[in-house]
Amino acid sequence: MPIYHSLGHIPDKRHVVFRDPAGKLYQEELVGTQGFSSLSSLVYHLHPPTCVKQKGKPYSIAPKIAIENSLNAMSFSGFDVKPEKDYIESRKTLFVNSSLHIGLAAPTTSTPYFYKNADADELLFVHRGSGTLHTMFGQLPFKYGDYVVIPRGTVYKIDFDGPDNKLLYVESFAPIYTPKRYRNEFGQLLEHSPFCERDIKRPFNLQTVDEKGEFDIFIKKKGVIFPYQYMYHPFDVVGWDGYLYPYTFSIFNFEPLTGRIHMPPPIHQCFESAGFVVCSFVPRLYDYHPDAIPAPYHHSNIDSDEILYYVDGDFMSRNNIKQGQLTLHPGGIPHGPHPGAIERSIGQKETKELAVMIDPFAPMMITEEAMRIDVKDYYKSWLVD
Repeated sequence: MPIYHSLGHIPDKRHVVFRDPAGKLYQEELVGTQGFSSLSSLVYHLHPPTCVKQKGKPYSIAPKIAIENSLNAMSFSGFDVKPEKDYIESRKTLFVNSSLHIGLAAPTTSTPYFYKNADADELLFVHRGSGTLHTMFGQLPFKYGDYVVIPRGTVYKIDFDGPDNKLLYVESFAPIYTPKRYRNEFGQLLEHSPFCERDIKRPFNLQTVDEKGEFDIFIKKKGVIFPYQYMYHPFDVVGWDGYLYPYTFSIFNFEPLTGRIHMPPPIHQCFESAGFVVCSFVPRLYDYHPDAIPAPYHHSNIDSDEILYYVDGDFMSRNNIKQGQLTLHPGGIPHGPHPGAIERSIGQKETKELAVMIDPFAPMMITEEAMRIDVKDYYKSWLVD
C-alpha cells in the first residue's frame, strides 16, 4: 500500500552520516523489491544486518503435487487441516501455480524463531485467533477478519494470544497492491474506493532491541528452508521511513458497492498482483431493481480459476457450505449457483455472507495436502432431477 510512513529517528537526508550519541555510525539498509524501481524503505540499524554466525542444513518444504491439470469443480474442508505447534510446519499449501501458492495454517503456539519469505509477499487472512506481528518496522496487532500483508524479505515473528488459530495464506511471487482503479496518479485512494487510507493499519511502537547472541532466522527460498543464525537481534532498528512495510486491513472495513441489478465480482476486489486478484464478500444490501435476481448468474471461467474461502454467514449461492470450506471452480467450464439458490434469492433484501475469493489467472495445481481434505464428488452438487 503506497502510503509514506516513518517511525523512530532518521537523518534529514538519505545516505548521509548518521551517528548514535556515542559517535558510532548507524547502519543504513535499503529494503525494496523489483530492483530499485518499486516500493522501498530505508532502515537504520544499530549493527550491520549481515553478521551470520552459523548456517544450518537446508531442507525442502516444497509442496507435492497430486493433480497437475484438472477440470473438476472441487471443494475442501479447511477446518480439517491438523493443528501444529510449529508455525512453519503448520502451513499446508493446497494450490500452486507460477504466480502464487495458497494454503491454510493452524498454528497453536507463537514462533520462538524468526521467519523470512525471500520469494514472496505474504497475505494472511485471520479466520480465528489474534495476536501481534513483530518486525523491524514495529508491531502490528491482528484479529479475526484481518488481512495481514507482509512484503517479501520481511523478517518476522508472530505472538498468538491463544492456541486456536486458523489462517488462510497467499504467497505471491509478484508484489501485492491495492487495485489501481481505486487510486489516482499520486497513489491516493479515490472516493469510489470501497476502503480508504484510514482503514489501513500501519506498524507502530518501534522497539529497538540491542542484543548480541544467537538469533535463528528460517529463510524460505524456492521451496527450501535455509536455517541461519545471526549475531545481532534483527529488530535493532532505531528508525525507518518509506513505502514498504507490513500492514493490516480488516475485511469488516470493506464497504460493499451495490446496484439496481447484480454487479460483477470485480466490485468486491481488495487486492491485486500480476497473476491474481483477491475479493472480499461482506454483508450487504441486495440489488434493488423490482425484478432483480440477487444470486449470481451462471458464468464461465475461461481466463481464470476461482477459489472461494467461506468465512462466516450463509453464502446464498451455495448449498451445504461450512466455515473454513474452500471451493475451486476451474477455468474452462461454467459454474453458478447451486440448485434452488436462484429462486431462493428473489425478493431477499440482504446477505450476511463473509468470504474471501482468489482468482488466479493461470490454472492451479492441486497438492497432496489438499487431497487429504477433499470433499468427494463436489462436482455433482449441481445435479437436479
